[in-house]
Amino acid sequence: MKAPVLVATDLDGTLVPNASMSVPAFTARVLRRLDDAGVPVVFVTGRPLRWMSPFWPHVGKHGLAIVSNGAITFDAHAQRVISITGIDAEPGLELSRSIAAAIPGASFAIECTDGIRLDPNYPELGTSRGSVRRGALAAIWDQPAAKLLVRHSAADADIFQARVAAVVGDRATVTWSVPGLAEISAAGVSKASALARLCERRGIAARDVIAFGDMPNDIAMLGWAGTAYAVANAHESVRAIAHDVVLCCKEEGVAHALDRLVPVEL
Repeated sequence: MKAPVLVATDLDGTLVPNASMSVPAFTARVLRRLDDAGVPVVFVTGRPLRWMSPFWPHVGKHGLAIVSNGAITFDAHAQRVISITGIDAEPGLELSRSIAAAIPGASFAIECTDGIRLDPNYPELGTSRGSVRRGALAAIWDQPAAKLLVRHSAADADIFQARVAAVVGDRATVTWSVPGLAEISAAGVSKASALARLCERRGIAARDVIAFGDMPNDIAMLGWAGTAYAVANAHESVRAIAHDVVLCCKEEGVAHALDRLVPVEL
């Protein structure tokens, strides 16, 4: 296989262990080698901006990352948001009311560029990694939200996800990366849509992109890329659509695959 023009990779459960705030040493070396060889590795993650600071040293010369499941494209060098496609307050509040009526006991949060905002019933966060505001959604929703988060601790994870998706319909995009948490983006927003725009600006065709992922929120991106890899620990739905499966995240499968795919001298 010829070397890729661009690599797109999810972070949690794919490039780094879930909730990790560091890049393993071997993976970091491979990322530097690809960057030196002129192959950009773009992080395409569900993480919000507030969880990304430890990863900025690893984005390479291109300096770009896609966060919040595609809602935000960020310039790490300039530390500025290049673009955001968020959910405005009025449709977002209407959506949250519909979900609350259909799923009693659901709690809500919104991810914004300046931090996370929680409704009174949303569970406490273990580590905030950024500013946190709590209050009624109508009071705290004062800017476009990169993601609307919905939790329900008592519901079966699969049933909960299906019910949220049914209520939302085509009004927004629903996905998930951990059980019991629905992640809602603006209609049409996905990792794939943001990656496609980034590649279009750089003149890179989908066929020249390889992508790595592990969870259902990666499926659209893997389907768009010319070559799709799942890590061995990936959700079964992701393994089913991938072209191939690499070693698991804990074994640094992405880095080992890239080490083989991209020769030392291009």
